[in-house]
Amino acid sequence: MSEKTRNVLHLHFGLFLAEAICISAFVVEISRALSGNILSWAYVIEWPILGTYAVYMWRKLLKEERSGESAPPAPVVDDDPRLAAWNDYLARVHSNEHSHREES
Repeated sequence: MSEKTRNVLHLHFGLFLAEAICISAFVVEISRALSGNILSWAYVIEWPILGTYAVYMWRKLLKEERSGESAPPAPVVDDDPRLAAWNDYLARVHSNEHSHREES
């Protein structure tokens, strides 16, 4: 089994697990809300939203996996002299902290 196939199966399993949790929580909260627990009405609305978000993320991640766009972008190298000066300053401060600790 290739790594790509394994990743797709993990995505499907993740969606199944998320939907199972959202549906069962929805059923529990709707029964509590109908029994008179007013706070549960907020959860009755929340769980379907979370289930919909899980489907959205599943589709997005599945599309990325199939197109091969999952590699992170290359880091941006910035030759900003102010950034270099700031990093030098931080290095001096950090070295001063270590010298003070050793003296104590």
